[in-house]
Amino acid sequence: MLKCRTAWKKLAPLARASSTVCRQNVRRAGLNHGRLPAQIPVAHMSTGPAGGGRENQLYALLVGAVCLGGGIYAYRTIKGDQIRYQERIDDISTRHKVTTEQPDEPIEAEPPAVEATEPEAAPEPEPTPEPVAEPSSEPQAEPTPEEPSSPAPEAEAEAPSETTESAPEPLPPPEPSPAEPTELPPSEPVVESEPPAEAESPTAEPPEPQPEVVAESVEEITPAASKIPSHAPYLLIGGGTASFAAARSIRARDPGAKVLIVTDEPDLPYMRPPLSKELWFSDDPSVTETLRFKQWNGKERSIYFQPASFYIKPEELESAENGGVAVLTGKKVVHMDVRGNKVKLDDDSEISYNKCLIATGGVPRNLQVIERAGEEVMKRTTLFRKIDDFKSLDKVSRNIQSITIIGGGFLGSELACALGRRSNESGLEVIQMYPEKGNMGKVLPEYLSNWTTEKVKREGVKIISEALVKSVTCKDDKLEIRLKDGRVVKTDHIVAAVGLEPNVDLAKSAGLEVDSDFGGFRVNAELQARSNIWVAGDAACFYDIRLGRRRVEHHDHAVVSGRLAGENMTGANKPYWHQSMFWSDLGPDVGYEAIGIVDSSLPTVGVFAKATAKDTPKAATEKSGTGIRSESETEDTAVSPVASSTPAPAEEQHKDDYGKGVIFYLRDKVVVGIILWNVFNRMPIARKIIKDGEEHADLNEVAKLFNIHED
Repeated sequence: MLKCRTAWKKLAPLARASSTVCRQNVRRAGLNHGRLPAQIPVAHMSTGPAGGGRENQLYALLVGAVCLGGGIYAYRTIKGDQIRYQERIDDISTRHKVTTEQPDEPIEAEPPAVEATEPEAAPEPEPTPEPVAEPSSEPQAEPTPEEPSSPAPEAEAEAPSETTESAPEPLPPPEPSPAEPTELPPSEPVVESEPPAEAESPTAEPPEPQPEVVAESVEEITPAASKIPSHAPYLLIGGGTASFAAARSIRARDPGAKVLIVTDEPDLPYMRPPLSKELWFSDDPSVTETLRFKQWNGKERSIYFQPASFYIKPEELESAENGGVAVLTGKKVVHMDVRGNKVKLDDDSEISYNKCLIATGGVPRNLQVIERAGEEVMKRTTLFRKIDDFKSLDKVSRNIQSITIIGGGFLGSELACALGRRSNESGLEVIQMYPEKGNMGKVLPEYLSNWTTEKVKREGVKIISEALVKSVTCKDDKLEIRLKDGRVVKTDHIVAAVGLEPNVDLAKSAGLEVDSDFGGFRVNAELQARSNIWVAGDAACFYDIRLGRRRVEHHDHAVVSGRLAGENMTGANKPYWHQSMFWSDLGPDVGYEAIGIVDSSLPTVGVFAKATAKDTPKAATEKSGTGIRSESETEDTAVSPVASSTPAPAEEQHKDDYGKGVIFYLRDKVVVGIILWNVFNRMPIARKIIKDGEEHADLNEVAKLFNIHED
C-alpha cells in the first residue's frame, strides 16, 4: 500500500494535466464545428470528418505517450524503491547479527564500557560504502540525527522499528565521553579509554583485544611525553643555584609566573658547596643517600634548596592558575632557536618560551695526559662536580689505600682537608699535588699560602708542590703519576680538581658570543645576551661596572647573578653592581671570605690580629644560623661603618700565626679585592670599599673598619 500510494502521489499531477488538455480540446472542437455550418457550403461537409479525425489521432497519441511515460516512470520508481528497500533490510539484518554476537554485553557492563568502545569504533565503519550506514554500524548513536536529512521518506518509517531492537538507551552516555579524555591527559583520548576497556577484555571477539594492547603501550609512552610542556613563559636552562635563584626572584616579582627549569641531572636544584665541605664531616653512615648534613654549628639541613613538594609537575605548568616552578629532570637542551623563541631537547621535543635564562654552569676540566692515558686510567679518575661524583668518591675512598688530588685551588684544598680527616680514622693515604709553591698559590699571597700549606699538612695530607704531571699509566693494579722532574707517585685513585670549563654548547646554535679571554657567554651589565635571553652563574661573562669584564665561579655569584637575572626578566633593568663574595673552609677551624679580584699576582697588604674562639667558620654559622654564609648576605652596602677604637698593634704579636685578618688586593693603588681571613659577617663593609674605588693612604686605618682588633 505504501508503494502504490507513493507512486500515485507522483503520477497524480500528470493525470490531472492530461485531463485538462482533453477538456480544452473538446471545447475547441465544439466551437469549430459550430462555426463551420454558417461559413462553409454543404457540399464541403463531406470533407469535415477527415480534418476532425486527424486531431483525434493526435490527441490519442498524446494521451498514449503520457500514459506510457507515466507507466515507465512508475515502474522505475517502484523498482528502485524495491532495491533500496532490500538493501535497507540487508543492512538491518547485518546490524542485528552484530548485536546478537555480543549478547547483552553493553547492557550488563558499566556505562564506561560503552564509552570506551565509542572512540575505538569510529574508524571501523570506514569501509562501508553508504554514508547512512557508516556511523550506525556500532553504537547506533549517529543514525538518528542523520536519517531526518535523508531524501527518502520511507527510511523514517523503517528506522524506529530497528532502533527499538538495538537498544537506543545507551546512546546518552557517549556524549560526555569525549570530554573526559581531554581533561586529564592532553594527548589522544584512546589512552583514557584503557581502564574501561578492561571490562571488555573477557569478550571472545578477536578484533577487540588488539586496540586494548595498543592503548596500554600508548599509556606507557604518553606520561613521559606529557611531562614536557610545549610552552613555558619563563624557561630556565640548567638546574643549579643560578636557576633556582632566578626562579625564586621571578616568582617574588610576578607571583603568577610559570617557570620551567630544564636540567640534564636527575636531581632537583641543590647547593654544591656542601659536596666538598660539610658532607664529608658527617657522622651519618647513610649521608650519601639522605644528603643531609650537620653544619659547623650542629644544625642539620638538606643539600636541596626545596623539597619535591615545593615544585609542581611539568605537565601541570600550563594549566596552573597561580603559576609555579616546575623542574624537568634528565633532559638536555641541545639546540636553541633564538628567532623562533624555542629550544630543542635531546629527545627531539621542543619547548617555546617568552623569556629564557641560560644557566648551564660548567664542566670540570681534566688533564690531557689523563685523557690520553686510556680507559683504565679514566675509570680510576674522578672529575668532582655533581652529587653522583660525591657518592662515587665517598665509596671509592672507603675501599682503597691511596688517593691523589691534583690541584691546589679551592676544590682541591677542600677535598684534601676533608679526606685528610678521614685518613686519621681509616689509614687512607691522601696526596695533594699542584704546580704552585704553596696551597691556594694563585689566590693567597705567598706567606699566607705557605701557612695554609702547613695547615693542610696537619690535617694528614701529603703535599707535593711544584708538580707538573708528565704522564699517567696503570701498572700492577696501581696508577703511576710521573712528574716532569722525574718524581713518580703511585696511587689507587685520582681526583682531578684543575678548574672548570664554562658550558657554552648552545652558543653555536643560538648565535651567542663567547668571550675569548674569560670564556662563557658574553653579556652586558644587565646579564642580557639578547632582548629576551639572559645568562647567569658560572657560564656568564658579565660586565662589572666597577671592575670591568669578569667571569666568576662561586656559589654566591650564582645566587646574586641568578637573582638579578630573574629580576631583569620581569622588567627590573638593573645593572650588576653588587659584588658577590665567595668563601672556602679548610675544616671547621679555618675559613675565609673574599670579594672582588683576588689574584696573588697583584700587590697585597695584609693586616692581622690574634684570633679568638669566635673567629672560626663554626662560630660564624652559629651566629648567622646558616651553613651557607652567602645566604645571610644582602645587597645593602655598609653605611658609615664604625671603626674599632682599639689601636692596631705596632707589630704582629705572632708573626707566623695568622689567626684573623684582612688582605687588600690593589690595582693602580685602588683596592679591587679583599679577603677576610677568619673574619665573618663583615662583607657589606668590604663591598662598600670596592664600590667607592678610592685610593687609601693607610690601609691599616681601613682595616679598623672590620674591628679585627676587638676581642
